[in-house]
Amino acid sequence: MTHPLVPPGETPPVEGSIAEAHQEQPDGGIWEHPYLWLGFIIVGSVIVAGYFVARISGY
Repeated sequence: MTHPLVPPGETPPVEGSIAEAHQEQPDGGIWEHPYLWLGFIIVGSVIVAGYFVARISGY
């Protein structure tokens, strides 16, 4: 007995599966935690600004 062909992009039926197909949430990638990246930018800016303040004040 041959199995029927399934069109590309579709999931073949599975024995005993009663679940409906659902959309997967897209992976956020680098934007998954924007406050983390914002924190890195702010800390880096403060470090660079502190360097210039220290140079100007003579430390």
